Amino acid sequence: MNDILRNLPGIAAPLDLCDPLLASRFDNSFVRELPADPLQRDVPRPVRKACYSRVSPTPVAAPRLLAWSDDVGALLGIARPQAPDGAAAAVLAGNRVLPGMQPYAARYGGHQFGHWAGQLGDGRALTLVELIGADGRRRELQLKGAGRTPYSRHADGRAVLRSSLREFLCSEAMHHLGVPTTRALSLVATGEPVERDMFYDGNAQDEPGAVVCRVAPSFVRFGNFEILAAHEELDELRRLADYVIATHHPELGPPAPEVYAQWFDEICRRTALTVAEWMRVGFVHGVMNTDNMSILGLTIDYGPYGWLEGYDPGWTPNTTDAQGRRYCYGRQPEIAQWNLLRLAAALSPLIPARSDLEAGIAGYGRSFAAASRRITADKLGLLALDADDDALLTELDDLLHAVETDMTLFYRRLAEVPTGRAAAQLADDELLAPLRPAFYVDDGDCGRHLLPWLRRYVDRVRRERQDPAARRARMNRCNPKYVARNYLAQLAIDALEQGDASVIERLLAVLQRPYDEQPEHADLAARRPEWARHKAGCSALSCSS
Repeated sequence: MNDILRNLPGIAAPLDLCDPLLASRFDNSFVRELPADPLQRDVPRPVRKACYSRVSPTPVAAPRLLAWSDDVGALLGIARPQAPDGAAAAVLAGNRVLPGMQPYAARYGGHQFGHWAGQLGDGRALTLVELIGADGRRRELQLKGAGRTPYSRHADGRAVLRSSLREFLCSEAMHHLGVPTTRALSLVATGEPVERDMFYDGNAQDEPGAVVCRVAPSFVRFGNFEILAAHEELDELRRLADYVIATHHPELGPPAPEVYAQWFDEICRRTALTVAEWMRVGFVHGVMNTDNMSILGLTIDYGPYGWLEGYDPGWTPNTTDAQGRRYCYGRQPEIAQWNLLRLAAALSPLIPARSDLEAGIAGYGRSFAAASRRITADKLGLLALDADDDALLTELDDLLHAVETDMTLFYRRLAEVPTGRAAAQLADDELLAPLRPAFYVDDGDCGRHLLPWLRRYVDRVRRERQDPAARRARMNRCNPKYVARNYLAQLAIDALEQGDASVIERLLAVLQRPYDEQPEHADLAARRPEWARHKAGCSALSCSS
């Protein structure tokens, strides 16, 4: 990658993170343009009339680089550190702030599990700097787990290795799946224990601490606007909106009610497309609070996320949500719209015409519906859906739920089901054979409940007279073979805690090509093993970090 960058016109070779030349590409526009908390004490407290608080990361005992994304490093123009415990690790753990960096923690509020939670903010995260990358684009570098801030409430501002590795791994996996997301540059061990009660059962234990460096054009959330509106800080609300539009949507023009309305339309559209992509790949966010919703429509804040293994629209990976299932897979489109309504209320001082806000929400529905139908057609290998397909889709949803069926494997293997002229003559077992690896119940009758549907599906495909190879290729571009299953992440966590980085390195490399066959890594595409069904970290997780 370094050689490629050297040969591109106008792009310099990646620099060491601590190279003084890199500072020429640092910026701090958020700090420069928006109102700051007048106090500079990292003491948890209410903050008023400010968008952020200046903070300093809290140094750790022994920072050591555990993992690095070469892909993100190339975007930023930063070379992989040569030493795991050198100067770069010190910066990425928060032990050293480079000249030109002005760290801050953002102030925001949010609705959590449907209820207003008041002030929240970056309680264990801080933005180091904005960096103009090798491609000329601005991105924020944010450390998660770097110590206490004014928004830490009763917490210590730290993060443990297990949650940090999961965020590092999944954000990169989601990017390569084609899902809008924040990225991750590095994972650094702190050399210090962090006490956490993983199961909320009163048995807190020390765990290894870590810091992940997250990367995004912006980490502004719905909640950044909600907290300002809640306290009627309208000047600050307008300034934040103007900043986001000028920085990320300059094509909309100077501030005006119609511009704010167009901006809200764009937020709704981006949110719809991102949630449609979640549904496509079987991703469940797990904590869709408004403070975890990106103003740019990115997937943000990877906490107790999960992937549908046994297909169940009512499944949530969040043990805190086990009773209400508010954030389960099937409710994600509905919850995203609910969250947008909360944002609409916060932006109403800037968009006085209720009809403009209603138009944005209606646009969300149209965008999601259109994206969902396009994605569903691709997943099934159809050129387009028609009205007669609705019954076929509804029946499939019921059938996948009736017998435990792996979502990722089912859709990937569906491309291998014969659909040519001879398909009608195939015996039941021959028609079902490609799908058998997707069923968790492995007996002779498994999958037979699908046969009537499967034969109608084959007839539907044949009516389009597609080239079989082109159809399979289109399905395989939509249906990944490899996803960041929770049990795979847990295997990487267990290995890394023992000092073995090979598991995460292999997994990261495979997840960078999730649609390719990669037969040498086929074990990473298998169903969740039975031992992982109830093992901690392999299915549902708590919010403990």
